[in-house]
Amino acid sequence: MTGLKIALSIVDIILAVAIIILFLVQEGNDQGMGVVAGGSTESYYGKAKGRTLDEQLKRWTVICSVLFAVVSVVLYLSVARGW
Repeated sequence: MTGLKIALSIVDIILAVAIIILFLVQEGNDQGMGVVAGGSTESYYGKAKGRTLDEQLKRWTVICSVLFAVVSVVLYLSVARGW
């Protein structure tokens, strides 16, 4: 195995573990009855939505997921084509 394949494998494993941890740390979305009962997005939480910890965790989960997909494809191509 070349150095590139080893490095990509390590990065792939680290990203997979990061996605699992980020997914497990996030809270669930309990919007079911809140919308029916008159929940409003004009509260402080609605205005500061992008700065909350939950939104940051979601953002990092998406970033890690995209990076994981890209690294996985590059790793597959390097193994299949013998780079």
